[in-house]
Amino acid sequence: MLPFHRRDARREPAAATTDKPPLQGGTMRQRLVPFVIDWVKVSWRDILTMAVLGAATLGIYRAPYAATRNFPITFDASGDIVYPQFAYPNRGWIISPSLSGVICTIIPIGIMALAQLRIRSFWDFNNAVLGLLYSLILSSLFQVIIKTLIGGFRPIFLDVCRPDPSLAQSHNATGLNGVGFHSVMYTSEVCTNPDKDAVKNAMTSFPSGHATTAFAAYVFLFLWMNAKLKVWANFHATFYWLAALLAPLLGATLMAACLTVDQAHNWYDVCMGVLIGTIVAFMVYRVSYAAVWDWRYNHIPLRHRQVFDYAALAPEVMERALFVRKLGWGRKKGRGGRRGVFGRGKPRVGSNASSATYARNGGASMEVPPAQGGVSYPNPATVRPNGTGQNYGRGEDMV
Repeated sequence: MLPFHRRDARREPAAATTDKPPLQGGTMRQRLVPFVIDWVKVSWRDILTMAVLGAATLGIYRAPYAATRNFPITFDASGDIVYPQFAYPNRGWIISPSLSGVICTIIPIGIMALAQLRIRSFWDFNNAVLGLLYSLILSSLFQVIIKTLIGGFRPIFLDVCRPDPSLAQSHNATGLNGVGFHSVMYTSEVCTNPDKDAVKNAMTSFPSGHATTAFAAYVFLFLWMNAKLKVWANFHATFYWLAALLAPLLGATLMAACLTVDQAHNWYDVCMGVLIGTIVAFMVYRVSYAAVWDWRYNHIPLRHRQVFDYAALAPEVMERALFVRKLGWGRKKGRGGRRGVFGRGKPRVGSNASSATYARNGGASMEVPPAQGGVSYPNPATVRPNGTGQNYGRGEDMV
């Protein structure tokens, strides 16, 4: 028995015993402690890897800037700079890097935790939170490596650097000051800002870390919400669920695009960050769940020690770990352990039959007899052509 999962007492009869039942607190302790120990045994490698990669990300981010880039310093007769793309004023961050990390972590985890009040699946919450952390750590490592080795100038670079071309004579260890056409290209050696970290930060614009973390977190949340709400499934989803599903993408877009307002990033920095975060989020979601877009399976959390059988399509698995309650999805069992009837006594037209039909039409792996919960097809004797190359059959012979 695992925490948060619904228990079917009719199918798990209690063993006969003459001992008095233990206290409720003792029962929870006896169940919880072995479960936590088992969870640590299963997950310790993932936790250790996250810690190592997180430390590596922080170390690389704080490492010296590896690239040596040139930037132009040229003034016309009026004293105006000829290359203004790096001369925007430094107005500070609309969203600081630390605040961006909090927003991309706390809000998605909070939404996932609130949803568990209805989903009630420990392993879904486990995979969702760990998957979110996987996505953030991997995408951050990816982008800080590019920042440190490649980088690029922010639009505010010259305002941060405050270059003095006269220093090119005495500060030219690289030999790249006062070079190029008309000798207008210089390096950060001529910067007069004493804050070397600020100068380095102004040279690590590509790719955008804000955009990377925002899309790594909120695209993962988008995929998770899509699976739990079944917005694109085998029924017409409610419009407000579609609107709610787009909220994470809107939030990620606003976080990424606001960096072009305060001129902390160029547009191409943001686009690359969006690409990195989105790709990593898709990869991580598929590692954590049984599918990404396939509505029959994408809500099912995968386990380290269990192989998910896609061909089985067991109703117990198909209908668990969902937030939506519509047309059989996420329904509890009725009396007698059957899922065929719910609500006002109407037969369920939901995930079990339609999923099996879909899978069987798409492949030959769903050979389940109708008597065992499989799919029945029209009786050939009752089939008549409809003139379009297809056939009609009596409704009672169809699923």
